[in-house]
Amino acid sequence: MDWEHLFDDLEGQLAAEWEAERAALDAESERLRISKLTLHDRLRVMAASGSPVQLQLVDGSRRSASVRAVGADWIGIGSDDDSRLRIVPIPAIVSLGVDHGTLLSSLTAPTGEAGLRGRMSFGFVLRDIARRRTPVTVGLGSGDPMHGSIDRAGADHLDLALHDADEVRRARAVRGFRSIPFTAVAWVRLEGAADL
Repeated sequence: MDWEHLFDDLEGQLAAEWEAERAALDAESERLRISKLTLHDRLRVMAASGSPVQLQLVDGSRRSASVRAVGADWIGIGSDDDSRLRIVPIPAIVSLGVDHGTLLSSLTAPTGEAGLRGRMSFGFVLRDIARRRTPVTVGLGSGDPMHGSIDRAGADHLDLALHDADEVRRARAVRGFRSIPFTAVAWVRLEGAADL
């Protein structure tokens, strides 16, 4: 019996088993890492890459857009055919369509800190819009969009003064008021500004 050949064979088997075990551990580590990724994390990567996305929202609308900003619980989207910025609460996203390369690249961990914008909540952004008195259109999960100005934004709702989208909020232009829970909002489009 050729002992050298036997030991080489045993060494090869042991090395193959170790390699298989290492590959299994690497695969399990990757599955664990991916299990901790949130949609928010993936949206941050998509925003950094500037990749186009197709959004389906709770109001049934579909939007082809690019993600321009990502906050704590919202995204800001824009499209080539409409320069107005839309603020979309992340819970209002029903599905997100991207190409396969973008889908795979979004599995990487976002680089760097989210920054101040990344910590801004949906309510914080709406309070800033209210302070600026920017006319908005609010898309609801059900029903027609409402035009007006945000008077106040609380912890979980906003007060909207209803008036035409192309008008400035003045007492004579206001046709009514609505309090809208954030959970009912599909999107908020800024009529008088292109960016936050």
